[in-house]
This record gives sequence, C-alpha cells and structure tokens, in this order.
Amino acid sequence: MMRLVRLSLSQIACAAMLAAASSIPAQEASLEIDPAKTKVEFTLEDVLHTVHGTFTLKRGNIRFDSSTGAASGALVVDATSGQSGSNARDHRMHANVLESGAYPEIVFRPDRVEGKVAAQGASHVQLHGVFAIHGAEHEITVPTDVEAVDGEYTVNARFLVPYVKWGMKNPSNLFLRVNDKVEITVHTVARPPK
Repeated sequence: MMRLVRLSLSQIACAAMLAAASSIPAQEASLEIDPAKTKVEFTLEDVLHTVHGTFTLKRGNIRFDSSTGAASGALVVDATSGQSGSNARDHRMHANVLESGAYPEIVFRPDRVEGKVAAQGASHVQLHGVFAIHGAEHEITVPTDVEAVDGEYTVNARFLVPYVKWGMKNPSNLFLRVNDKVEITVHTVARPPK
C-alpha cells in the first residue's frame, strides 16, 4: 500500500511539472537593427542601363516568437535619403515618383515569420508584413536569409516593389523606358538590445 502511495505521489509530481512547463510562455526574441551596419539598395532597369542606388535606415527593431512565428516591430527607411548618383535623376525620383517631401518614410512592419530562425547557423525564412510607402500600405512576403552567430543575426533580403501598381508614377518618357518594378536589397545586422 505504501509503495502504491509513493508511486501515485511520483506520478502526480511529474504531471504537475509537465503542466507547469506547458504554461511557460514561448521564447521570444527582441532584436535591435543597427543602422550603421545596414545597406538598403535599389536596382531599376531601363532599356539602356541599370540604375543602382541606396537609402538610409533610420531605425529598426523586430520581435518574434520562435514557437508561433508571430512578429512585430518596424524597419523605418528615410525616403528622402534615396540616391542614385545622378542629381537630376534623384530630383525626379523624389519630386515625381516617391514624393518624399510628403511621404518622408518607408516602413516595413513584420507580423509573422514563416519558417524557423536557428539560434546558431543559417536559416531561410519568409518574413510577412505590411510595407508602407507613398501614403499606402501593402501586404508583402520577403524571402530572408539569416545567419546567427552568438546572438547576432546577419540578415539578407531581396524583394520586388511594384511601384507603378502601388500608385507611384513611372518616370518613363519618350526617350527613356524603365521597368515598373524596382528590386530592393537589404543587408543588416540585428542583435539583442543592450
């Protein structure tokens, strides 16, 4: 009888520990994105050549739950910082396409991570969220490569922005024909806040 009571107490203790473990919240990661280690580049093709340029990241952070994939945060790009190496072309881009005086920020707000981000090593995930540009918000999924080393994450993402479909003007004219989509490449480093 005493043995049966001891066995029952052991089983109750194990069940209680399992129940407690299942109620512990999932591990969430909170990361700050380093603007100094971030490159936001764009590529726009036209019939004669390819235009390359850059934007500056103002600030960024991301939080994600590795068990559910839920994400939040924001990457905020300074729309007025766009440069392509040609003052005349940049003036047209800011005045006629981005209208960056009226819409000075481009913001990506993630809402979920599809796939698992490894604590160490390489991962390939899809970062889903809302891309706000030129006064409108657009749902987007961004293929993202992540390399994790000792709590620091190097992130590379490449995606297309169909800027004409999203309501911006195509700068094409009689002599110049450009693509109606621009490729964006982001390279950044994210780490836990200090």
